[in-house]
Amino acid sequence: MSIIIKSPKEIEILREGGKRLAHVLDVVEKAVRPGVSTKDLDKIAYDTVIEMGDTPAFLNYQPYGADFPYPGTICLSVNDEIVHGLPKHERILQEGDIIGLDMGIIHGGLITDSARTVAVGKISEKAQKLMDTTKKALEVGISAIKIGGHVGDVGYAIERFVKPYKYGIVRELGGHGVGRQVHEDPYIPNFGTKKGVGAKWKPGMVVAIEPMLNEGKRGIVLDRDGYTYRTADRSLSAHFEHTIAITKDGVEILTK
Repeated sequence: MSIIIKSPKEIEILREGGKRLAHVLDVVEKAVRPGVSTKDLDKIAYDTVIEMGDTPAFLNYQPYGADFPYPGTICLSVNDEIVHGLPKHERILQEGDIIGLDMGIIHGGLITDSARTVAVGKISEKAQKLMDTTKKALEVGISAIKIGGHVGDVGYAIERFVKPYKYGIVRELGGHGVGRQVHEDPYIPNFGTKKGVGAKWKPGMVVAIEPMLNEGKRGIVLDRDGYTYRTADRSLSAHFEHTIAITKDGVEILTK
């Protein structure tokens, strides 16, 4: 697959879709509290998307290698779950948990994708620090994007920023093109030892940048459910993501 350049009209549609997706995530985040199940949060996400007249991008989407389509609107990943956690009635949030909210919507036929990790009630200082650092890593990664620069500049910037914190950077999962499909080229690693590698950034590219940091080591395992990735050492993990567009005027975050 080659990189799909989006037209100004498509970016206009994605801009509106990004605003709508941010609104849905705001609604879900407000509902996060002890005693709520991840299935409850999934229903809130679904109902909010449908009320807006849009379509959940992940519901019934079957990624390469998966045995069955994703059964929810939103991926809900708690504590040591990195990404792609399945919504479950029996998964009840507890005080002190952290939960990743990751979802996409289809608006006007085009897809935006965003994620944030939020606290369930009062959380530990170390959990808050992990979340704050991951969110900042996303900002650092986005700020590394310059027209004429390279895709690898993102991972280089993120790894340099994260290194002093000694968090594990997940290597098997990363950012990606988005818009006409959930996953498009280019693949965007969150690590890198040098700048200037990978495809060049050009106006019209639309991508999702999404660092995932583990409190412990970087190793991951796939859960028996076939979707949920966990930290191999069961340490906490956090995940933040924005869809961004590269235009002739620079870089624009669409999912703010």
